[in-house]
Amino acid sequence: MPENVESARLIASALAIGIGAIGPALAIGMLAGKAMEAIGRNPEASGDILPNMILAIAFAEAIAIYALVVALAIKFVA
Repeated sequence: MPENVESARLIASALAIGIGAIGPALAIGMLAGKAMEAIGRNPEASGDILPNMILAIAFAEAIAIYALVVALAIKFVA
């Protein structure tokens, strides 16, 4: 029985980080792509676009870090 619980815990941890990283990865890719497209259309606006892009990427990355924390909590707690 304890082997089954440990196996389930490892699978749940892997799923939590795997699924939790998909959304932020897609968001960061879309943010960077759209920012580069905007800079390509209007290079003078890069000073306004880049800080906003970096801030948005940091928020998206925070979601991935939350998924990592949940995965570690599943793996090591209880």
